[in-house]
Amino acid sequence: MGKLMVIDGLDGCGKSTQLDLLDKALSAREETYRQISFPDYAQPSSALVKMYLGGDLGGSPAAVNAYAASSFYAVDRYASYKCFWGADYEAGVPIVAARYTTSNAIHQMTKCDESEWDNYLAWLEDYEYRLLGLPKPDKVIFLDMPLEVSQKLLAKRYDGDEGKKDIHERDNTYLVNCRRAALYAAEKLGWIVIPCSRNGEPLPLEEIHQNILDCYNSL
Repeated sequence: MGKLMVIDGLDGCGKSTQLDLLDKALSAREETYRQISFPDYAQPSSALVKMYLGGDLGGSPAAVNAYAASSFYAVDRYASYKCFWGADYEAGVPIVAARYTTSNAIHQMTKCDESEWDNYLAWLEDYEYRLLGLPKPDKVIFLDMPLEVSQKLLAKRYDGDEGKKDIHERDNTYLVNCRRAALYAAEKLGWIVIPCSRNGEPLPLEEIHQNILDCYNSL
């Protein structure tokens, strides 16, 4: 089997930029690897995710419970694995994923009472890794960008148009709780937390990139 490294974080933390930098670094040394991203909006398997994020199933994240929403994302990952990258992984090709099962821990666990978080994490890993048979990551990186910093970056992305945000991005209280859930999951499950800001400002891209590259090199 190959190795699977996941890069995750809240919206606006710089995942896409860091994935581009990682790709350039690995391409420069002619390394064979594959990069994937979730949700896979180009495929029909993401239909329920689109409905959920677009507010068709309710106008707030709380309108869809943690287990239902988690299943939407899990099915999209299952279809992607079976159709597009499973053969590479099984042939030994290293895989780098932008978001993964870990995103359910970050975004859906907050819908459960905190006393249920351990049960939810156990259910999530059993559901996706054992019952669905998806590969369990060898390494998970959480890019930790505080909300006050990531919101500035999101505002630039959308040119100040709040209407372009999905139901997650519009709900600041929800996002604060997601960061708390992410840090809890990171400690519980052994994720690597990479700080992405200092004194209210984003860290230099190259500094974050070097930390990610070091993690990849140690897979």
